[in-house]
Amino acid sequence: MKAASRIFTAIIFIFLFAPIAILLVFSFNASKSLSVFSGFSFKWYTELFHDTQTLTSVKNTLILAFLAMVISTVMGTAASVGINRIRSRWYRRYMDTVTDIPMTNPDIITGISLMLMFVFVGRIFGRSASLNFGTLLIAHTTFCLPYVILQVLPKLQQMDASLPEAAQDLGCTPLRAFFKVTIPEIAPGIITGAIMAFTMSLDDFVISYFTSGNGFQTLPIRIYNMTKKTVTPKMYALATITFFVILALLILSNLSDGYKRGGKRK
Repeated sequence: MKAASRIFTAIIFIFLFAPIAILLVFSFNASKSLSVFSGFSFKWYTELFHDTQTLTSVKNTLILAFLAMVISTVMGTAASVGINRIRSRWYRRYMDTVTDIPMTNPDIITGISLMLMFVFVGRIFGRSASLNFGTLLIAHTTFCLPYVILQVLPKLQQMDASLPEAAQDLGCTPLRAFFKVTIPEIAPGIITGAIMAFTMSLDDFVISYFTSGNGFQTLPIRIYNMTKKTVTPKMYALATITFFVILALLILSNLSDGYKRGGKRK
C-alpha cells in the first residue's frame, strides 16, 4: 500500500513539474528546437534583455503588481480588523461570503463586469477613453483584496485579544497598541497576503485584458500578443526568470511564517 501511494505521488509530481523542467532546460538551448538540445547557451537570455518592448511590459507589470500589493495589503488588513471585531454571527458570515466572491467568481466574469462599469462611469464623466492604468490598478486591487483578508483574518482570530487591552492599560493609545502589539502578531499573515497579492497581480491575464487601455501593456498581454505570431525561445528564458522569482517569494513567505512560529515556541 505504501509503495503504491509513493508511486502515485511520484506520478503526480512528474505531471506537475515535468513541463517546468523542460522549459528550464530548453531556455538554455543554443537552437530553437524543442526536441533536440544542441548545446548550453545564454543566447535567449541575451536576446530577451535586448527586447525593449518585452522589458517595458515587464516594468509595467512590476509597477502594477507592487502598487496593487501595497494598496490591497493596507485595505485588506484594515478590513480584516473590522471583520474580526464583528460580534454578530450572521453578519460575519455575510461579510465572509462577500469577500469570497472575487475569488470564486470566474475571471472572465469579473473582467467583463469591471470593464462595463469603467466604461459606464467614463461615459457619465464624458471621457472617450475609459480604460487606462487607473482602471487596471483598481481591478487588480479588487481581486487581490480577498487573498490578503484570507491570510490576515485567521492571524487576528488566533491572537490573544487581551494583548492590545493590556498595552492600553499600560498607557498606550488604541492606535499605538495596534501598531506595537497587533501588527507584530499578525505580521506573518500580512507578509503572506502581500506576497500572494503580488503574485496574483503578476500572473493575471484575463482581467487585465478587459480592463487595460491601449497605452499600457502587461507581460501576460505581451506574451499573448506574441503567440499570435511565433513564440521565440526568449519567452522560455522569461518564463524561467519569472518562475524563480515566484519561487523565491514563496520560500520567503514560508520562512517568515516558520520564523514567527519558532519565536513563539521559545
